[in-house]
Amino acid sequence: MDNALARIGDTIALEFSDLRSLEDATRIVLRLALAALLGGLLGIERESKGKAAGVRTHMLVAMGAAMFVLASQQFDIVAADMSRVLQGVIAGVGFLGAGTILKGDAESQVKGLTTAAGIWMTAAIGVAAGLGKESTAILATLLTLAIMASLPLFARLFERKADAPQHSVTPPEG
Repeated sequence: MDNALARIGDTIALEFSDLRSLEDATRIVLRLALAALLGGLLGIERESKGKAAGVRTHMLVAMGAAMFVLASQQFDIVAADMSRVLQGVIAGVGFLGAGTILKGDAESQVKGLTTAAGIWMTAAIGVAAGLGKESTAILATLLTLAIMASLPLFARLFERKADAPQHSVTPPEG
């Protein structure tokens, strides 16, 4: 019986051998936590605008993308194989984003494109975090937040100019 318990214990230990060192565990936790944090920031912005894909969705997308990359790295795969992993993440998240796009009754009324693009960008940020490109992930998040915050302001500014009454000067008669 002692032999069986020892074998079970050895099997369990072997199952958790993907964390070869404390450094590996720290790296994985840091990358997943950063992906979740950055995805959460983007999700807060979307949620503040009343969009369905909010904090949890963006956190899960970023962490999921990071996890695919991290798990692949643990197999010590070559760059060509990592390229296929990234292609799968990009395509898969594209389908997820497509689910957020709604076409209205009017011919030109399409909603959800920004949310879909945000989910796609969130996955890209998660991939960067998973690959250990933390600075790139942070900069991309800041730029994305800047775009989401500032461009609507510019759009409103141009809408006001377009809505302003146009004064035409008629030449005097005579």
